[in-house]
Amino acid sequence: MATTNNYQIRQFITNTFLFGDDSKLQNDTSLTANGIIDSTGILELISFLEQTYQIKVHDEELIPENLDTLNNISQFLERKLSCAE
Repeated sequence: MATTNNYQIRQFITNTFLFGDDSKLQNDTSLTANGIIDSTGILELISFLEQTYQIKVHDEELIPENLDTLNNISQFLERKLSCAE
């Protein structure tokens, strides 16, 4: 499941922010430090996560440890989904 989620998140980021080119996007690439996502992009990412996975991202969860890399996003999503079960 984690691999599928990681793939879906990667596809969203690639198609939305990288014009389909994910050649420089690694699982540990900082999305903000590398200018891939800005504050508006974070909101788009959160909207994608909430709609796709039926979760709620709370204000206190909007931290780099949860949303700055593909690995962080995938791990955050797994935690959110495991709490929902």
